[in-house]
Amino acid sequence: MAQSTNKSGNIAVRVEDVHKTYISGDVEVKAVLGISFTVKRGEFAAIVGPSGSGKSTLMNLIGTVDRPTAGAIYIDGEDISKMNDEQLAVFRNKHMGFVFQAFNLINGLTAQQNVFLPLLANATEVPEKERYRKSAELLDGLGLGERLHLPPSKLSGGEQQRVAIARALVNDPSLILADEPTGDLDTKSGENVVKLLAKVCKDRNVTIIMITHNLEITSYCDKIIYIRDGKLEKEKVIR
Repeated sequence: MAQSTNKSGNIAVRVEDVHKTYISGDVEVKAVLGISFTVKRGEFAAIVGPSGSGKSTLMNLIGTVDRPTAGAIYIDGEDISKMNDEQLAVFRNKHMGFVFQAFNLINGLTAQQNVFLPLLANATEVPEKERYRKSAELLDGLGLGERLHLPPSKLSGGEQQRVAIARALVNDPSLILADEPTGDLDTKSGENVVKLLAKVCKDRNVTIIMITHNLEITSYCDKIIYIRDGKLEKEKVIR
């Protein structure tokens, strides 16, 4: 596995002069152009920018869905840019949790079964009793203790997103990536979800990076990273 060059134990994510170029037919598309920033451990950061600014590409690079053309990304001190696919799969499952705009829950499963699904992908199998205990505990902590046996179709949008947050937490990740987590929710439900993410961040000392187009909800974040035309426009530390 790649050796760490992250000298600060307080830095969870370090993006160093990252570029991403795509080839579409005969056209070269430069989606990310030399972006650098850090996110501290236990910090709730938002990446914002207009459509086409490169924020989704950047999230895919941090989430190991894609690889940078140049530059490096360190997570928990490890250079993920140099890992092979097998190493990335192990690293992703151990260190990361994901929350998506469309929830990505499986309707044929209960809320509880959706939450413990990532535990089935562990290299070391988690005993069934522990899977049920841990998923029930997470759902109860997120106010869904009475809803854990219901399928997603019987839950509201806000409840489904809380199930998705519980699923993201089940492997005890150090980093959660949230891609437009309020995009399919009404204003009140969306605000409640972001408040919940902020609480999870502080209570569990989990680092969260969220993509959003809604500047109103960034008031719950610790830092805002503004992206425009593939470049870092500015950073704003709120708290």
